[in-house]
Amino acid sequence: MTNPLLAPWDTPFDLPPYDTIRDEDFAPAVETALDEGRAAIKAITDQADAPTFANTIEALECADETLGRVLGAFYAVAGADATPAREDLMRVFSPKLAAYGSEITMNADLFARIETLWQARDTLELTEEQARVLMLTRRGFVRAGAQLEGAARSRLGEIKERLASLGTQFTQNLLADERDWFLPLAEADLEGLPDFVKATARAAGAERGQDGPVVTLSRSLIVPFLQFSPRRDLRQKAFAAWVARGANGGETDNRAVAAEILKLREERAALLGYDSFAAYKLETEMAETPDAVRELLMAVWEPARAMAEADADVLTGMMRADGINGDLEPWDWRYYAEKRRKAEHDLDEAEVKPFLQLDRMIEAAFSCAHRLFGIEARPVDVPLYHPDCRAWEITRDGEHLALFIGDYFARASKRSGAWCSAMRSQQKLAGNIRPVVINVCNFAKPEAGQPALLSYDDARTLFHEFGHALHQMLSDVTYESISGTSVARDFVELPSQLYEHWLEVPEVLAEFATHADTGAPMPADMLDRLLKAKNFDQGFATVEYVASALVDLAFHEGSAPEDVMQRQAEVLTDIGLPRAIPMRHASPHFAHVFSGDGYSSGYYSYMWSEVMDADAFEAFEDAGDAFDPATAQALHDHVLSRGGSVDAKALYTRFRGRLPGVEALLKGRGLTAA
Repeated sequence: MTNPLLAPWDTPFDLPPYDTIRDEDFAPAVETALDEGRAAIKAITDQADAPTFANTIEALECADETLGRVLGAFYAVAGADATPAREDLMRVFSPKLAAYGSEITMNADLFARIETLWQARDTLELTEEQARVLMLTRRGFVRAGAQLEGAARSRLGEIKERLASLGTQFTQNLLADERDWFLPLAEADLEGLPDFVKATARAAGAERGQDGPVVTLSRSLIVPFLQFSPRRDLRQKAFAAWVARGANGGETDNRAVAAEILKLREERAALLGYDSFAAYKLETEMAETPDAVRELLMAVWEPARAMAEADADVLTGMMRADGINGDLEPWDWRYYAEKRRKAEHDLDEAEVKPFLQLDRMIEAAFSCAHRLFGIEARPVDVPLYHPDCRAWEITRDGEHLALFIGDYFARASKRSGAWCSAMRSQQKLAGNIRPVVINVCNFAKPEAGQPALLSYDDARTLFHEFGHALHQMLSDVTYESISGTSVARDFVELPSQLYEHWLEVPEVLAEFATHADTGAPMPADMLDRLLKAKNFDQGFATVEYVASALVDLAFHEGSAPEDVMQRQAEVLTDIGLPRAIPMRHASPHFAHVFSGDGYSSGYYSYMWSEVMDADAFEAFEDAGDAFDPATAQALHDHVLSRGGSVDAKALYTRFRGRLPGVEALLKGRGLTAA
């Protein structure tokens, strides 16, 4: 039988035929695709013609077309609907793909052709986009070790393969801990919980084959449980399991895995001539240096910690009023913060949630994109990888732009968090290829027949991930390597974090925040209170994030620690982390940093981008309209459609006329008096 991954895809929008693909199809398809890729590289290096941009750089861009299709189909399901077979495949594919990447970047004949073009670049009459692709291609080869020789060259290849395996192991260990733990609850344990938390706990119990409700380690369940449960003992038990992910001993313990990853990254950087892995990694980012990252983080840390410590005093007083004389603990913070929010802002999440229906928030995200960029979203019925997924065709002026897939609900087979990925990226080199973009979230799935309700933070997450999706869907470049979100890591969060601002536009919530039972719009006074409380508990949120970013930086700036937990503790002590606030991601479950190189030395990038997103939204405010057409067009033309075709600093300067300072961020988080 023909492997459906390798046959022509006679499907709507050229989607992978998930209704016919079996797990056992992936491995042979990958092998075939790797062979095709090697043959394409050999064709480039064996040709007698002198190097040209077309026969070398453009040919290299097209070399892995089949591999991209196969892996796009595989990784879409591997993270969002893991099975034992798919986890086995990930463990096999990771080192194999790393070795294949090294074959290419350390191919001396291929690099010689690239270097010839680089040295002659001023005579090639390249477009701005082509010149950018040439620079990035050469830089990528150099940073991957193309100029190394002998033992150093071989060792770097070994390091890459081992890091790929360790990243997969880290991810799978974390998923196993999250999947396997749950806390059974008796009916009496549900006392004091809002109906939506009870319903989520019962649905989670049913999913795990339990007779009654359970608390799992899904953020969409454990966070509201910590917010609302009056049972301090149960909060402590659930919190302890949450922060212990990846550090429970046995086969799924990530502490030794993280330590080995750090040592190998340090060795990798040294082989390439860098003082540290942070110096290596940040060289290509907007920040450029570890010192610049630390300067930003510490500018935010001091006012955030001061706010958090003042908040801790208030929460401790509330705890005393409840007759508890011990210290305020991490499992107490959310519970008393929620009570304080209700007291000070007259906001009860249980009353707000019915107005934040998932379907209506999806409509809101689409509506804002229509008003800003003219896109339309039409639901389509296509074969997808899981029954929870749904899809929309995205068009503008009747022209197909993208297929957008939403996979919104938590399940045991899905890794935690939220993310955006592209099953296929936009490009024009091989024709007018339009993207297939996926948003994956972990919202609580409702009981059958009930609407899915979101917290305000959930709604922000939905807008955030759709901002990433817009960056992919509105991309308009020639080369896939610079398409969509293929930008500096500390620039990639700009479109996503900027898009969150439109959720806070009063007219958006006034239209789309409607009650799940009555259909009535959110009362004006509730809307006003919700928006006024947007920075509530911002000290906590900022401190837990910045603490994680500073630990990440410390891990990669100096010598790799033998004991990651000891080094983590040293950093947190040095910065004076308030005792009742843990870092957002402790090292054994810090997937951003250890599941791959993406955010290693780069967790700060959310805040670097926030400096820009706060300033960028001010452009709309200065225009007097959150949907100002001229500003939206400039955002589209200079940021969202350009991918990585221009340096990130230049792109932002073209949009805003200058680079921003940290002031707008501090103001936006309520960390200044301004």
